[in-house]
Amino acid sequence: MTGEGRALKKVSSERLALEVSVRFRPVPGVKVTSVNADGCLELLAESAMRPAYYRCGPMGAAMWIALCHHDGDSVAAANTLARMWHTDPVNAHADLEIWVEEMRDAGLICAEP
Repeated sequence: MTGEGRALKKVSSERLALEVSVRFRPVPGVKVTSVNADGCLELLAESAMRPAYYRCGPMGAAMWIALCHHDGDSVAAANTLARMWHTDPVNAHADLEIWVEEMRDAGLICAEP
C-alpha cells in the first residue's frame, strides 16, 4: 500500500470516528405521542410559546426509532436502516443525514458531542 492509500484510510477512519462521536437526540420537551397503524409517527414539541404537533411518515418514523434504538448514533442507525431497506449503507446514511437536518431545522433534534 502506498503512503497515499494509508493517508486516505486514516482520513476515512477519522471521519467515521467524528460521525460516531456526535449523537442526535430529541430536544427537551419533544415527545412521541403515537405511532399509528399506518406507520406514521406523531410528535409533540412543548415550548414556552405553545405546543406544536408534528407528523412523520413511515420512513421518518423508522429513522426516529433507529436513532433512538442506537442512542442517537447516526452511523449505527443508518446501518440498521440499510439492512431493513436492503440498500447500501452509504445511501441510507445520506437519507438519514437529510432527515436529521430537517428535524434539526424544525427544532426537534439536536446534536450532542
